Amino acid sequence: MSKSVQVPDCFYPGPPITIPPSAPTPKHSLYLSNLDDQKFLRFAIKYLYIFKESVSLDVLKCSLSRILVDYYPLAGRLRTSIYGDDHKLEVDCNGEGAVFAEAFIGSTAEELLESSKVPNKSWRKFLYKVEAQSFLDVPPLVIQVTNLRCGGMILCTAINHCLCDGIGTSQFLHAWAQLTKDPKADLTIVPFHERHVLKPREPPEVNFPHPEYTRTKPTCQVDLLKLMQSQPLVVTSFTFDHSEVLRLKKQCVPSLKCNTTFETIAAHTWRSWVKSLNLCPTLTVKLLFSVNVRKKVNLPEGYYGNGFVLACAESTVKDLVADKNLRHGLKLVQQAKCALEDDGYIRSMVDLLEDKTVKMDVSRSLVISQWSRLGLEDVDFGGGKPLHMGPLTSDVYCLFLPVVGNANAVRVLVSVPESVVESFRYHMMEKESWEKDENSDRNTNGYRVQQHGLF
Repeated sequence: MSKSVQVPDCFYPGPPITIPPSAPTPKHSLYLSNLDDQKFLRFAIKYLYIFKESVSLDVLKCSLSRILVDYYPLAGRLRTSIYGDDHKLEVDCNGEGAVFAEAFIGSTAEELLESSKVPNKSWRKFLYKVEAQSFLDVPPLVIQVTNLRCGGMILCTAINHCLCDGIGTSQFLHAWAQLTKDPKADLTIVPFHERHVLKPREPPEVNFPHPEYTRTKPTCQVDLLKLMQSQPLVVTSFTFDHSEVLRLKKQCVPSLKCNTTFETIAAHTWRSWVKSLNLCPTLTVKLLFSVNVRKKVNLPEGYYGNGFVLACAESTVKDLVADKNLRHGLKLVQQAKCALEDDGYIRSMVDLLEDKTVKMDVSRSLVISQWSRLGLEDVDFGGGKPLHMGPLTSDVYCLFLPVVGNANAVRVLVSVPESVVESFRYHMMEKESWEKDENSDRNTNGYRVQQHGLF
């Protein structure tokens, strides 16, 4: 197993600067929808890119200033509603600007790529830490560009999740990259700012059960969140290529023929996670995963706010782990997705979230966020596509990440309690139910599930 390599400290030639939009922008309060304004989204999505070739800092600053004219809410500041609701957030679109830090580190892209195989806490040095009293005091957009000894660069961004989801952040980064390469270009996708298209009905109508959420404190015998918090979390990483996904899918043929890559790996990860925790067989466990609903509720093109909802699959531990294949878990994942096909279900969820006592039920849940089909690995500022793209940190949620150079592969990043690392690794890599396929259908590549290790 590879060991985590600690990166040296960054050298900052000067303090960070604030980059405002390059032209006047609208000054108003931007309403945030109930999907934006969920408490579990009150953090920044932190992306880290490694590029072989650096781009002029002056050019990056200039194009950032220009793109903030189009994405002007990212140059604003979050605040509580001026209408007296302390629980509701909005954006003060004041054009104050994004934080931009410059740094240098005496490492090369190749050295960092080698260490990227292992999740690495020391990489947090690549994002300038804004000293703030609260979440609201941190600007929605913080960027650090770190030049490397080899002529490459690291680009690290922190984008407030209340303003953008994964699709929205990808849209913004591609737009910034587009203007970096061609300052006179018309944006391929024009951002749509208004969030009123997801306003709740008056009065709210909650017409469906929503097991993704709860109003009460956990009453079950096992609170998995407390278990997670009771000991150090260790990040594990597994990469599944196309042939390995096909082997997983074969477990569910012929009863389930139309399973997608996401559904298959999600069911496998959920089942492995539950098995590793050695839970009471009668306990009900949940899998929460994000689903893009832009088309389902007809959100306008360019909508970069949170256009996803949580789907929820639930099962007893006994039923989930009893079989030696994925059929049960996969069927539940598919059923959870099907529930979102009803436009009324999504509107019901938006209305439910008008009640600010409602919160995501994490007491018995694995939460998966899908980053592997957003085009994040294709962002090009003019020096070529990244050599590496991934999260700066991964503490609680399970991430499905793209694999640079392999569009058909998925990297799974999961934080698990220190005491169950070996068990989880075993179940994720378990060949027990795959042996038959492997022996009868072995090719020159054989079977492989990469496990990159821990920090």
